[in-house]
Amino acid sequence: MQSRKPKRMVPPLAKDQIMSAKRDNNDPTPPGPADKKFGVHADVLKLGLVSLLTDLSSEMIFSVFAIFFTTIAGASAALLGLVEGFADFSASSLNYLAGWLSDRTGKRKVFALAGYGFSTLAKIILLVTSSVVGLSVFRIIERLGKGFRGPPRDAWLSAVAEKTDRGYSFGVHKALDKTGAILGPLVAYGLLWWLGDEASTFRILFWIALVPALLSIVVLGIIKDQPGTQHRRENIVDTWKTLSPQFKRYLITASIFSLAYFSFGFLLLRAHSVGFAVKDIVLLYALFNISFVVAAPLVGKLGDRLGRARIIMLGYLIYLLMSLGFAFATTEWQVIVLFVIYGVFFSIDEAQSKAFIADIELERRASAIGVYNFVTGIIYLPASLIAGALWLMHPASAFIVAACFAFFAIVAFVIVRPDLHRVSGVFRG
Repeated sequence: MQSRKPKRMVPPLAKDQIMSAKRDNNDPTPPGPADKKFGVHADVLKLGLVSLLTDLSSEMIFSVFAIFFTTIAGASAALLGLVEGFADFSASSLNYLAGWLSDRTGKRKVFALAGYGFSTLAKIILLVTSSVVGLSVFRIIERLGKGFRGPPRDAWLSAVAEKTDRGYSFGVHKALDKTGAILGPLVAYGLLWWLGDEASTFRILFWIALVPALLSIVVLGIIKDQPGTQHRRENIVDTWKTLSPQFKRYLITASIFSLAYFSFGFLLLRAHSVGFAVKDIVLLYALFNISFVVAAPLVGKLGDRLGRARIIMLGYLIYLLMSLGFAFATTEWQVIVLFVIYGVFFSIDEAQSKAFIADIELERRASAIGVYNFVTGIIYLPASLIAGALWLMHPASAFIVAACFAFFAIVAFVIVRPDLHRVSGVFRG
């Protein structure tokens, strides 16, 4: 009589990893040719349209918010800075919670809808009050919606994008997103040019801005959900423990790099110090956005072919060189080139970092993206404070220190290799 071989018990975490490996390459039902438009899944374009409409609405408002807040409402510049700081914090504060809830329930659409809906409802505040308090509440609440929708939506994107074209898919989505950021200020500029910069014009602008925000909710509502695996028994701490080692190693390098990531306003100040007039600086901002839109899909394609890790390191290197360029730029044409380069970098940071996380975190993508956004968002605040202090001493020093942090991030990436599995202290592909 043959002895029965005892069953080998597989720990729960190992089971998750095995199932993830089976599921990923990427989805149980990868999209067929009929589901693709312009080389990406049709839902990527639909989600891109949602982001375009939302950004069109938001950027119409944000392009004039500082002027309205200080000139029409009568707030001080110091209060504006405080409100903007809280707005930046609120944009990242709910990221991990939203990602955890999405992974815990396996639902993407309902949380994305909640985030977009929250931002849209916040814009109604502008239609009923012009007080400093009301405007401050709007700015903070609107950014809370942005923070809540990001991780579920990006996990949704990674579910419909095959691994072979994931970088391109994220690039296309972000290009559509930034197209809204180009159109929004242009619409606002047209309204102000046509109707003048009276208080009544701003009121009309806020009403018009609400229309694309509402349309984005309608479009999102008709897109079919792509639910993920449920993890109902995990609390928010357990989820962190089960995130992949590769993701945690990437978070180390991303945190180091975040210390180099100062506010975009410092680039505008540098342009002004070189000789650009205020009206021309607005055009530089548009040039940056155009560069982003053009570069995002192309960089995504490059990442799909060369590997996402190489593209991430390339992004760090571009930022390093760009920072040195801003430190030593003396002519306007140099600044113009640097703004174009910054748009290329930003397309890598905004799109390819999320695609890279989707590659290395197979099971709990929304949570991982939420943690990434939360941690880097928290670090951006002291990074900008450091840059501000350095700027007061010597403007060029802020950019040189940023370049140093970018260099340390490259070194850290090479050492920890978040793109590879580590087995018994040895990296494996």
